[in-house]
Amino acid sequence: MKKWKPIFIENSKVPVWLSKVSPIDIYAISIGMFVWCRSLLSPVVKRHEEIHFQQKLELLFLPFYLLYGLSWLYGLIKYRDAAVAYREIVFEREAFSNDYIDDYLENRKRYAWIKHMRDNKDDYKERIKRTRRDRIAKSSHRARVQRRDR
Repeated sequence: MKKWKPIFIENSKVPVWLSKVSPIDIYAISIGMFVWCRSLLSPVVKRHEEIHFQQKLELLFLPFYLLYGLSWLYGLIKYRDAAVAYREIVFEREAFSNDYIDDYLENRKRYAWIKHMRDNKDDYKERIKRTRRDRIAKSSHRARVQRRDR
């Protein structure tokens, strides 16, 4: 199942239509075996959506959507902000935390999203800052390694 990939549909109107009824502006969305994107998928967005696909496979699709919705409702009650509630969904936490790591999907353990349920170390804004700092640190480390290898 780790090697399974969703079917990507680029330059689609589906995210545009769904954005009209969504609390966030949707760039790409994964529904079932398909990922629809407004334009061309970047490697980071593609990886983000592939992480969601693996999460769905682990939960056999229907429970994924149920937990996704319940997680969003919990965040909406807690934060009183639909966009923040979206970022706090346990599945989104895993995807946003790891979508920039090139080999994440190859090394990802099954049910890796569970550890993000207990990620109460920081509030929402602090977690975003920490993620950005980690991304910058990893990219600068990668650049140093590439220069050294030349």
